[in-house]
Amino acid sequence: MMSDLFSDTKECLQLDLQDAEIILYPHFFGATEEDHYFERLIKELDWSQQRITVYGKQHDVPRLSAWYADDGKTYEYSGLRSVGLPWVPVLTELKKSLLNVTDQAFNSVLANLYRNGADSVGWHADDEPELGREPVIASFSFGEERRFQLKHKTIKSLRHSVILPHGSLLIMKGATQANWLHQIPKSSRPMRERVNLTFRQVK
Repeated sequence: MMSDLFSDTKECLQLDLQDAEIILYPHFFGATEEDHYFERLIKELDWSQQRITVYGKQHDVPRLSAWYADDGKTYEYSGLRSVGLPWVPVLTELKKSLLNVTDQAFNSVLANLYRNGADSVGWHADDEPELGREPVIASFSFGEERRFQLKHKTIKSLRHSVILPHGSLLIMKGATQANWLHQIPKSSRPMRERVNLTFRQVK
């Protein structure tokens, strides 16, 4: 189901952040499409619970995840090495929809499923060597709105947060990953599921 929506994609916000290039499309998809993709992603992706070792003890990662990529592509983050699963139609459709706004031929996507407010991802940058010096990261959000927080790596006073709505697209490029960290914090309020897809170009 390719998008016939694109009247909304021109409505975008350029985040005014030093040493960063970040664009938010709050309503990249129409309401019907948002729900359509959310339901398909929940059902069709091969979600798994990963475990990490911290100070010699194993812990469940506080979210479910899945890594899809072109043949032979691997990715290592947070000490976890993932071999890409074969692309499935829903992800291929969403990847194609990005060509209009990114001009990027992404070869991989990391999917995260936040089951409730207790699921989160801590401070990090998408700056692994295999992503290159100034990677373009295209991040779709479906389902529950969550707060996306950023902080500058060296200028401690520079912080920002933005809500990522259902059906939104956030694009980070240029020197963003070199200069900023980002996270999805935990929340104590009741929350439904959220799916996040971060499309990348692995070298």
